[in-house]
Amino acid sequence: MIPPDSRLLLEPVDGSAGPLLRLADDRLTPGQGYGGHAHRDVDVVALVLRGSLTHRWQRGAVLGAGDVGVLRAGAGLAHDEVAGDDGAHVVQAYLRAADPGAPPAYDVRAAPAGWVDLGRADARLWLAVLGAAEEVTPPPGLWVVCREGAVTAGPGDGSVTGPATVCVWQLDPARPAWAD
Repeated sequence: MIPPDSRLLLEPVDGSAGPLLRLADDRLTPGQGYGGHAHRDVDVVALVLRGSLTHRWQRGAVLGAGDVGVLRAGAGLAHDEVAGDDGAHVVQAYLRAADPGAPPAYDVRAAPAGWVDLGRADARLWLAVLGAAEEVTPPPGLWVVCREGAVTAGPGDGSVTGPATVCVWQLDPARPAWAD
């Protein structure tokens, strides 16, 4: 199996981004998956930018462009994610678990706009999908901007003009205990 094209955007191994462990820009061809793999004590937030992604665990779920999947691995689970007929372009954030050891869970937020409820106090996600010439001034935080397939991540300031998808992570800057 050929692995997805995964581009690391950010991996603050020193705990400097609070709960954020890794931010990746993943591109999958039609029918391509990650392969069955396990997670434990991590929350994975996936934003589908283009195409669709089928999450294969328990009842399964299909995410389309603009949807956000929230996986809480908790005590552990094995799963896979597979791209649909048009492939998939996904930005995934890996966060230390909000509730380590809890039963695993998976939820889909269908095409949210504005603040996305992640059910945790130490990480917030804001999302906007802009059409051509639309403009928005995102809130402060770690900006992830996708424009014509190119994804950038970093501190943001000012406004963004579309077409673009913009997500902003607001992270508790407190150094987590695991980083000591």
